Amino acid sequence: MALVEINFDGLVGPSHNYAGLSLGNLASANHAGQVSYPRAAALQGLGKMRHNLGLGLVQGLFVPLPRPNPAFLGALGLADRDPADEAERRLRAAAWSASAMWTANAATVSPAPDTADGRCHLSAANLVTMPHRAQEWPDTVRQLRLAFASSAHFAVHDAVPPCFGDEGAANHMRMTTRHDAPGLEIFVYGRPGGAFPARQHEQASRAVARVHGLDPARCLFVEQAPEAIAAGAFHNDVVAVANERVLFTHEQAFADPDGTYAAIRAALPEAEIVVVPASAVSLADAIRSYLFNAQLLTLPGGEMALVIPLEAWETPSVRQWLDTMLAGNGPIRQVLPVDVRQSMANGGGPACLRLRVVADPATIDPRFLLDAARLDHLEQVVASHWPEQIDAADLGQPALARTVVAARVALLDALGLPELH
Repeated sequence: MALVEINFDGLVGPSHNYAGLSLGNLASANHAGQVSYPRAAALQGLGKMRHNLGLGLVQGLFVPLPRPNPAFLGALGLADRDPADEAERRLRAAAWSASAMWTANAATVSPAPDTADGRCHLSAANLVTMPHRAQEWPDTVRQLRLAFASSAHFAVHDAVPPCFGDEGAANHMRMTTRHDAPGLEIFVYGRPGGAFPARQHEQASRAVARVHGLDPARCLFVEQAPEAIAAGAFHNDVVAVANERVLFTHEQAFADPDGTYAAIRAALPEAEIVVVPASAVSLADAIRSYLFNAQLLTLPGGEMALVIPLEAWETPSVRQWLDTMLAGNGPIRQVLPVDVRQSMANGGGPACLRLRVVADPATIDPRFLLDAARLDHLEQVVASHWPEQIDAADLGQPALARTVVAARVALLDALGLPELH
């Protein structure tokens, strides 16, 4: 069985809007109420997928979840009434959220080399801290169980019960000598008490590690720096990213950076830790530019590349640091900017848009894997069916709801996924 890393990107849904629902996500808050462009957003996302496919990587796709979500509205007594106040308007907006496009938070993934039963385990993230995301996991599980249906190779788990706290997946990293070798799984959690919610909780992450059958000696539970959360790093993947033996991190990502680095090196002596000092790139610049919310990838030739948003490339302090890094002899040999501006404006960079799964592509439902011809077809579907723009004030309009629902149906038909209707 040939295990490779597959990036499953979430296609930006036809209800993509800027309702500003995510407390602690500065980009989301700063763009609240602005007009969004779902068609352009989805085409930008497909362009990123095409870019990575062109690098010789295996590329997968997850489809948008059903929106607006009638079950969510019904459970809140909002199905057949107009919102009476701002609180109810925000709840209605949550039912329209396209946030499932950020599939880094779809599930925590432990590849087969790490688990006791030799299968790849995926646990859907409960995302309980944010209402617009907490509604996602049942539909996410449904999609995961379809894509990874082979019980000989995969085990897909429901979300951790919410009483144990948030398990949002994007705070999880894996380091290893190569993707198909046993790895060190790093679960980063936050402590409550700051201005913004700490979205990952230690006990929820420990539950995932137990469910996945991980070796305790090859797990680390690390606290995220409170100052990073307070500065807008609502998930650890805004200030750190790992790939194989390399950890690429901001100096202020972890509460105990020296202890974290020492523990990583003790478990993985081959580890290379690339630290960006605050004196070169401030925490504010790192978060504003999403330098670390990048895809750190191993290319087919063996060298590593960093796929960053254009915003990072255009930030002077970040550009200067990246130019210096590339001039050296470090492990990251290429920096590749991509345009995902519509996603970035809602708080999600290249890393947010993908879930990393180490598996044999032959064991995955082929309807979830992409090639150039399928990307051409998907671009045609989006161009024909996705709304050109959405004003946040339009959420709840019946005509827009019909357009959004019909667009998703057209996508499912194009992919041959009637099970997800």
